[in-house]
Amino acid sequence: MRKTVIIFFQGGGGEEDYAADGKLVDSLQSTIGDDYTIHYPRLPDEPVPDFGRIDQIDKAISNSAGDTILAGHSLGASMLLKYLSENELKKKISGVFLLSTPFWSGDEDWKGPLKLKKNFANTVSKDIPIFMYHCTDDEVVPFAHLALYKQHLPWATFREIPSGGHQVNNDLAIVAQDIKSL
Repeated sequence: MRKTVIIFFQGGGGEEDYAADGKLVDSLQSTIGDDYTIHYPRLPDEPVPDFGRIDQIDKAISNSAGDTILAGHSLGASMLLKYLSENELKKKISGVFLLSTPFWSGDEDWKGPLKLKKNFANTVSKDIPIFMYHCTDDEVVPFAHLALYKQHLPWATFREIPSGGHQVNNDLAIVAQDIKSL
């Protein structure tokens, strides 16, 4: 039997962020069980406006085989949602799991390539289950960002986590439970 592949996209950039989110991946792998394999590609920050994330996400998804689940944390989650809203999927995706997802706004030039289009929700497939998680005490991405996503993606499942900060206490048992429910 072929294992389901979970592709997990890191937040931030660089080695420190990759190592920090590696603890999330380790937690997910230890609680999800042997029927799943997690692919955790290193996403370096390239000197282009979107840090090269859209191309990197596209390559990771294109190279996946069989049942695929997508997950992302922080910048990785927001760029994954941007990818899903602006690109046609050529692979079957069983579910999308987004943690501590920033809702980019403001007029700063650097934010432009990170922002979702105004009509992004109209182009996200409603056939793919989307789960969003956010801790009320997130010290990096304000908890209020989850409410913005609730307005745009009312069909998604939202999990408000009472505590855990930006890194969700490095405990993704709730995510594993939701993945297994698919």
